[in-house]
Amino acid sequence: MSLSPAEEMLPQLLMKLPSLISLPIENNYHYDISIKYVLFAANNYQIALGFILAYALFIIIGQMIMKRSAKGYDLRLTLALWNAALSLFSFIGMYKTVPYLVGMIMSQPFEDTVCTDPGTTWGVGPTGLWVMLFIYSKVPELIDTVFIVLRKRSLIFLHWYHHITVLLFSWNSFATLSGSGLYFVAMNYTVHSIMYGYFCLQALKMVPKSFPAELITIAQILQMLVGSGVCISCWYYSLTGKSCHNDPSNLIAGALLYGSYLYLFADFAVRKYLFSKPKVMKKLE
Repeated sequence: MSLSPAEEMLPQLLMKLPSLISLPIENNYHYDISIKYVLFAANNYQIALGFILAYALFIIIGQMIMKRSAKGYDLRLTLALWNAALSLFSFIGMYKTVPYLVGMIMSQPFEDTVCTDPGTTWGVGPTGLWVMLFIYSKVPELIDTVFIVLRKRSLIFLHWYHHITVLLFSWNSFATLSGSGLYFVAMNYTVHSIMYGYFCLQALKMVPKSFPAELITIAQILQMLVGSGVCISCWYYSLTGKSCHNDPSNLIAGALLYGSYLYLFADFAVRKYLFSKPKVMKKLE
């Protein structure tokens, strides 16, 4: 069945969508500029490791200090503003990356969408700039944990493990110009735009009682399923001798991380929503 002219033009329109509302800095993000940020990441892994070390030390020392305090800091308004900023940032990033990805999927073989050198496709222009911003935004996102520690909330393994490994994986993906990177970036922006918006309303105690919070966890699990599928596909194309622009170190990291994320998020969902113990009301004295 042949496509209509409008259907044939749709993928190209989607790929141009990120440029329709853009700043000069986005449109001027060409290969020579983008490669400088890529080389910075490739030559400075110690920066990412330094932030992770500082992050781990803060968790250990911060929790020790907060144990001496009778109660944690409130920080609800600050937390709400922080989450609102991350939600807005993620929403813009979603607009700049998702249409381009959808356009590629509609107009190219799947192999090309995960194996082509991003320097010649989505790695430049508005989409390329927002991929770069995504990578380096994983550093300030560590502040999420600062609020948990200072407010004396429960810090689960999934939270800090996810923050550390996402930073390392994203940094390496960018440094090696992973051809499949746009999938991970677009999915993460999309989920975070909703998740951080929810956290903002939660901090303000404005979440509607009818809102099904488990939908966010389901979206995260779906993200891990798609991510695992992309990683497996890249492995397949690389092992069959086809040209696939994904470094072996990134493929190994992706397989390990997305496999572990899928298990941990699924385990979290089961424990929280299927086998959680009902809250027992305290008797009035």
